[in-house]
This record gives sequence, structure tokens and C-alpha cells, in this order.
Amino acid sequence: MTSPAITRTVRPLDGLRLETSGRPELNGLVAQHLQLLGARRETAPATPAGHEPAHISLTGSDSGPVSAQVAWTDPGGPASGLADEATVQAATGIMAVHGRRDGAPRGLAVDYVATATAVLTVQGLLAGLLAQARGGGRASQVATSADRAGLLAVSQYLAAAGAEEGEAAELAAGGPPFTAADGTLFELETLDPGVWAAFWRALEAPEDAIRAGWRPFQFRYATACAPFPQVLHTTARSSSWQEIRHAARAAGADLCPLTSLAERAVENDGAPPWTLASHEAGHRPAGVPPTADRPLAGLTVLEAGRRIQAPLAAHLLGLLGADVIRIEPPGGDPLRGMPPACSGISARWLALNRGKKAVEVDIKSEPDRRRLREMAAGADVFLHNWAPRKAAQLGLDREHLTRANPGLVYAYTSGWAGRLPGAPMGTDFMVQARTGVGEAARPADEPPAPSLMTLLDVLGGLLGAEAVLAGLLLRERTGRGARVDSSLLGAADLLTAPALRRAAQGLEPRRPAGFRRPLPTADGWIAPADAYAAEAAHHDLRGLPTEAALERLRAHGLTATAVTADLAALHDDPRFAGVLSRDAHGAPAVPDPWSFA
Repeated sequence: MTSPAITRTVRPLDGLRLETSGRPELNGLVAQHLQLLGARRETAPATPAGHEPAHISLTGSDSGPVSAQVAWTDPGGPASGLADEATVQAATGIMAVHGRRDGAPRGLAVDYVATATAVLTVQGLLAGLLAQARGGGRASQVATSADRAGLLAVSQYLAAAGAEEGEAAELAAGGPPFTAADGTLFELETLDPGVWAAFWRALEAPEDAIRAGWRPFQFRYATACAPFPQVLHTTARSSSWQEIRHAARAAGADLCPLTSLAERAVENDGAPPWTLASHEAGHRPAGVPPTADRPLAGLTVLEAGRRIQAPLAAHLLGLLGADVIRIEPPGGDPLRGMPPACSGISARWLALNRGKKAVEVDIKSEPDRRRLREMAAGADVFLHNWAPRKAAQLGLDREHLTRANPGLVYAYTSGWAGRLPGAPMGTDFMVQARTGVGEAARPADEPPAPSLMTLLDVLGGLLGAEAVLAGLLLRERTGRGARVDSSLLGAADLLTAPALRRAAQGLEPRRPAGFRRPLPTADGWIAPADAYAAEAAHHDLRGLPTEAALERLRAHGLTATAVTADLAALHDDPRFAGVLSRDAHGAPAVPDPWSFA
């Protein structure tokens, strides 16, 4: 039997009408994605004043209505003073994690929480439509909030902060990028300690610094900082760019000079953050009907994921009710043992993988690959983030798996989506460096530097889940399976889109000096809302305790909130009372990002 051919790019929301009201910073990106998926807007959006929740609705002759409410903070939660991007970043710990490299909290100069909230909102709407199409409970209303999106974004860091044991690597200021003698800023990437050592030896770095530097460099994905010896920075600054490139080639390391937003704007192809294409053959419907709060109940997801991107996408599908079966190597995923642990299991690993089943498969073994193909024959989704061309080499690409299961939604969450020839290794920090995120994430008075918070892995995981949901809905509406592709590059372009538009217009793409920089108090920091930041900066709050500083600003009509500096303290933070919990292993757990009714 031949595999089903890809036919054309199709849209799962064709024929649905879109209406929106509320603040564009909350629903603008939601509307863009829904329109990319086929929904049409027939009336201009309504934009009321104030901070009321935004609303989005989809209706059609054969589906819907389904609607979403989006707010900065959970309307059912305690009064928190969270009113915009800056205050949500501050309260949820994003400023603390992003600022670890610098030694103090820093706000992201991109609207990271609003972007994540928009993608989660689209997921909720797609899930509601999918439940309706499958004939189950009517999940006709979904609610999302930016504070829950922010907690999801830091869930791994929060889990580690609340674990039974300490971090395996020091949490202290420091990290890439490096600077060559000619001023070239660059990121270095390798997953191999031998390659790391060979690179620095070629540049004649001291042996003790090479040894001491590997562990913080290796753990920077987990800790959001890399306090390796300063002499490594000195070594890079004393080496020409040509010498650095030669050392990397000889050692087998990947380099990426930081791309400016202006450079990225010139080459940006404007591609959507994901692609969907249907097959020519149909599928068999799942036997277990969905429910209003578990719209994916009865669906099976096979996940062959590493690190964050694909595991997070599968985790979200599991939260929506799917049965997720994780494909792990013989002996299990080595990241299960990554410290710090709760009940002997990595707290970070639990943040992405709790509730999943696991099957050990040796993908280098033909009998095990045959077993995996047999598992895929009974699944609804196969999701992976293997290196480019690896699936084809293993006989596990779309055309292989859809021979026995033409209704499969085959999902690939990659680094580059094949869009940038000659691109370096497709890891979070390399993609940040190559796409201008290093500039966009920091205001104009700070040198460009990719955030050591895994911004793109998380946002890429959200986009991966969004693409899978679109593929599943497409399957229900057309009777055909689908291939869906998403990438870290798509996440980067989505996050930097406003800055890229400014760059393309010849404007300053970066935010002004001091943008979203917290104000110090006697015992911490506070973050004013963006609209009040300039006026709040005129108040000297350094001699006041944080609560007194907030009261002073409120007395002047200024909105602000305390910056969470210690993520472990979020459990007792009144702004999130009753929101955080612990799982069966004792690991901290964040709430589901959607509420269905």
C-alpha cells in the first residue's frame, strides 16, 4: 500500500465567522491566527476602554458557536494588581528568571506573556471546536489569562525551586554571548564536553577554566544562567573572529553571530508559524467521546520528544484529555534523573511529562522501529522533534507511518523548518541569536544578548500543540489525516514580529532605554505597568519596603506590582492564592492554562 500523498495547504476554520472585542494586545494575535486558519472577520473589532477582558467568538453553519474570554489575570482569582505585560512578567517570576544572567530581575522587552496567552487561547478555541466536531460534550466557552500563561512559561524553573534538593549547578550571574576581538557577538553551542574542551584549547584558554566552565554551560538550559570563569570571555575577546571560526570548525562546535533585527527584517519571508497539509485518505473516528473539560479524551498521542519543545506540546495535549505515550530510549529518558528531584524524579522532567505513559523503544533497532510503526498505526498523533532528516533515515517519516494509518496527524516540531539554509544547530539560544531575539528581548541601552530563559523552546512547544489541534480539527472536518510542522524559528518570528515591522519601516526596532526595568526598593523590586513607568521612575523608592513603595505609587494613581525574586515564594504569594499545587511526587505544579464551560 502506498502512502497517502500530501494534497494542498488547507484551513480547518474555513467557513467560520470571527468576531472580537476588547484590548488588541489580548485578542489581536488570537484573531491573526484564527484568520490564518481560515476564519473570516466580517465586522471591525470593538475596542472598549479600560482593562476589561477581551472576547473572541467563532460561529458557522455546521460548527460553533465557541467563544473565548482573555484577561490579564484570572477573573476568579484574588485581586492582584496585574494589569499588563510588565506586571504579569514581574509577578509570575519571568523577570527573575530572565534576569539571572544579569544578577537582578529584568523585564523582557518583548510581549512574551501576551504572545503565549494568545496561542493558548487559540488552542482552547480549537479544542472546543474539536470536541463539538467529535460529537462529545459542548465545550462552547473557554477562558484564559496571562498570569496562568506566565506560570506555565516558568513551570520548569518553579518546579526546580520547590524541589526537595538543591540545584546541581550554581545560580549566579553570567553567561553568553561571547565577544570576538573585532566586537562580533556570538553564541556557541555544543552538547559534547569533548567538543567544548577542544574549542577552548584551540584558543589557548586555561585548562582549569575549561573544566570549570563546562558544567554551568551545560546546565544553562535548566538554570537560565551560566557563571563560567570570566577568563573564557577574556579568551574570546583576545581572539579574532577568523580564529574563533577556525577553532569551532576543528572542534565540531556550532557558532552563530548575533543577527540584528534590521538584518532579520530584510530576509524575513513572512511565513506563518506553522504549516498544515492534508492527506488524500480518510481516518477512523475514535471510540471514546470527549467531554467539555477533556475535549481530546479518546485520542492517543505518540510523543518522541527531547528536551522541552515536543514534550511541552504533548503535555498540553495531555492536559486537554489525550492519552500521551512517550517514546523513550532503552533504560528510560536520562533527564528523569536530572537534579533537583522530587521523590527521586527530576522536578523539571515532571513539569513537562507528568501523567504520560512511557514505552522504551530502541529506534536504532529494526524490530523496535517496526513496533513503533505498529503503535503509530493505532494512534491519532505522532509528534517528534528529532534532528532534520533523522525520521526519514529511520523509516519513521510521514510517508512511512501513514501507509498503515492514513488518518494520522504527523507533527514535526523542529528548529528551523528548513527555512534558513546553512543555519546552525537548531537549539533555543542559537535560534534566538540568529533571528534578532537577542536584540528584541533587551532595551536599547543594553547590549544584545539572547535570554537564558528558554523563551523559544516554550513558545515553540505552544505552537506545536496549536498546530496539532488545527490538524486534528482539519481531520474531523475533511475526513483526512494531516501533516503539521512548527519550529523555533516560527516562534522567534512570532515573538519579534512588532520589532521586525518597526525595522522594516526604518524605525528604531528596540524598546527605549530602561524599558521594563524594575525599580529597586529597600527589600526587593517593583515593576510599574508600562503606561506608568516613566512617572514611577521619578519616585525614589530605595529607602522604602516594597509594600510601602507600592502604596506610594498607588496613592499617585500608578499601577505597579512586586517583582517575584524567589520562585519558591510563589506558593505563598497572595496574588496566586490557591492556584499552585503539588503533584503525587511532591513537585510544584501550575494550573491548566484554560477553563472550559
